[in-house]
Amino acid sequence: MAGRTARRRVTRICIGGPGASERADLLAAEEPLGIRIAGQAISLTMRTPGDDIELTAGFLFSEGIISSAGDIQSIRICDGSQCGHDHEAGDAIGNIADVALRPHLASGPRRNFLTSSACGVCGKSSIAELRVPGRYRLDEDQFRVPAAVLAGLPGALRGAQRVFDRTGGLHAAGLFSSAGELLAAREDVGRHNAVDKIVGWALQAGLLPLRRTVLMVSGRASFELVQKAVLAGIPVLAAVSAPSSLAAELADDAGLTLAGFVRGESMNIYTGPQRVTW
Repeated sequence: MAGRTARRRVTRICIGGPGASERADLLAAEEPLGIRIAGQAISLTMRTPGDDIELTAGFLFSEGIISSAGDIQSIRICDGSQCGHDHEAGDAIGNIADVALRPHLASGPRRNFLTSSACGVCGKSSIAELRVPGRYRLDEDQFRVPAAVLAGLPGALRGAQRVFDRTGGLHAAGLFSSAGELLAAREDVGRHNAVDKIVGWALQAGLLPLRRTVLMVSGRASFELVQKAVLAGIPVLAAVSAPSSLAAELADDAGLTLAGFVRGESMNIYTGPQRVTW
């Protein structure tokens, strides 16, 4: 497994300036992570290396494969030969998460998931597979968050993006308290991976459900991000860009407060406005 950044030579062009010049540039690293349960390959996701155990745990939880941290016996990050399985092309060191579940879940899932850094629902074969039943009732979590707090979250999240500062090429997800305190932040080339890392962190720390919290994400709020928030018991999801129609529909059905275009001193509240005060 490589680091979170990769160095590459680029040609820098400045129109109206000194012309072209060669220089070194840092890119956000993107590598595959294969997730296996009892030797069975169930997922291949493109991610930024780092926090891979959290990512794996969060993925398993978000896909409904496990319901608690206790369902996981172990997660090992290794390559094909180290994990005791057949070595395949692309199985670089540290690019396989080998999972052992508790005996009552040992058979694992019945379908495979193929995802990319841009897609958290790729590999689903039907509309019915998209929605995973919720575990927590969000309508029981009627705390309030000031609009001024939501407005400050993009800046707070941006301040925690250390790899983005060096590459300019990563998404981020941050978990905040209702007072705007940053509880956890994760970066990844995929928004859904960044959220899975947050959920995996909370799962392992025994913090689920994440009541009275706000999940702030860079970019747009898609269906899969809303679903991951709902499954983790997060009552408020905020994004710097727009939600999709299906994301808003799911948020409304689940009782989640969904805020989009959170920029400067304005925002749009698409669902659950009763939680936002101003």
